[in-house]
Amino acid sequence: MEERAGPTEEQVFRLELGTFEGPLDLLLHLIQSHELDILDLPISFITEKYLQYLNLMGELALDVVSEYLVMAATLAHIKSKMLLPTPPQGQDDDALEDQVDPREELVRRLLEYQKYKAAAENLAGRGLAGRDVFTRGATAEEAKGDAPLGNMTLFSLLDAFNRVLKRANAQFSREITAERVSIVDRMQEILDLLKERGRVVFDSLFEGFVTTYDLVVTFLAMLEMGKQKLIRLFQTEPCSPIYLETAAADAHLDVNPADEPTYD
Repeated sequence: MEERAGPTEEQVFRLELGTFEGPLDLLLHLIQSHELDILDLPISFITEKYLQYLNLMGELALDVVSEYLVMAATLAHIKSKMLLPTPPQGQDDDALEDQVDPREELVRRLLEYQKYKAAAENLAGRGLAGRDVFTRGATAEEAKGDAPLGNMTLFSLLDAFNRVLKRANAQFSREITAERVSIVDRMQEILDLLKERGRVVFDSLFEGFVTTYDLVVTFLAMLEMGKQKLIRLFQTEPCSPIYLETAAADAHLDVNPADEPTYD
C-alpha cells in the first residue's frame, strides 16, 4: 500500500494497477468479453470501453500507471486516423502510407502479447504436470472439499463491481458522516467473515451498504487483500458468481495502525 498527500493533506489510498494487469491485458479482456475479432477491431467501440474502465479506475482512486494513458492516446490516434476520408485512387502522395491499416501495429502487439502470455501460463502449469500421474500400484488420493475454481483477473472484478454500483445507484447517499471506516478496518471485517464462513459470494460483501464510500472502500479492501495474498478470488466459469476465500487458515493483517490509509 502507498500513501500520498492529496490537496487536503489527507491520506488517500492508492493501489497501483501494475501489480495486477497491464493495458494490453485490458484490451484482450475487452476483446474476449465482447467477443470481438482481434484482426478486425472496432476501434471506436473499444476506445469507448477502454476509457470507461479508466474513468472507473479514477473514481476508485486506483493509481493508473502511465502505460494505460499511453494506450488511451494510441487508441484515440488510431480512431482519428480511421475517420480520415480514403484518398482517391490514383493519387501517389503518401499512397503507401495511406493504404496501411492504422490498427495493424496494435493488432500485431496484441497477437504477440497473447502468444507470450499463453506460453507463460503453459510454463507455469508445468510444475503441476506430475500431480495427476500415479505409479503402478499406487493408491490415487481422494479429492476432498469443494472443486477448485478458476482464477480471476482485475478487469473481471471491475466488471462485477460496476454491476454492484449500477444496482445500488438509486440508493446512493451523498451524506458525509463523521465516522468513516478505514480500508484496513474493512479488510479485517472481511477476513473475520471469511474465517467464519470459509467462502463468500462477491456480491454479498456489499449488502447493506448504501453510500458510495462504503461500496468503494469494500472493493478496495478486497483488492488490497488479494495483493497481500490474504484471499483468493475465483469463479466457476465466465459470468458466474465470484467467490472469495482465505488463502491460509492463519491469514492475518500485517499493518501498522498508525499507517492506516483512508479513501477520500
